[in-house]
Amino acid sequence: MLAAFPEAYLEDPHDLPEIARRLGDQLDRVSYDAPIRDAGDIGATPLAARIVNVKPSRIGTLRGLFDVYGRCAREGRPMYGGGMGELGVGRGQIELLAALFHADAPNDVAPSAYNEDDPPGDLPASPLAPRPEATGFRWTM
Repeated sequence: MLAAFPEAYLEDPHDLPEIARRLGDQLDRVSYDAPIRDAGDIGATPLAARIVNVKPSRIGTLRGLFDVYGRCAREGRPMYGGGMGELGVGRGQIELLAALFHADAPNDVAPSAYNEDDPPGDLPASPLAPRPEATGFRWTM
């Protein structure tokens, strides 16, 4: 099954020994999301994760978020963005963070219009260019 999706990240795998055996030589595709609450959690995951799904709302503080971004940058660790249902201003904030820090990654923070039943045809493609609002901190269409 892993061979069918060779580019897919393997997020939050269980730490059971049989799972590690099944992942075999695919450990470089392992990413973590749920256990990452600060920069110190990176590398302390059950399996060695090379990739981090950055969820700003889980990290909490701006200082903590920049510590995560800094550690990933220093270690050459790929990141991608993930939301936790952010709507309104929060959605625009994670979209801008994704555009600034990991625009070329398979982000799960696409502009909200992508989730419409009949999305418009002029939606921006990846990678999202940083387009901050004139006031406040958020990405704008």
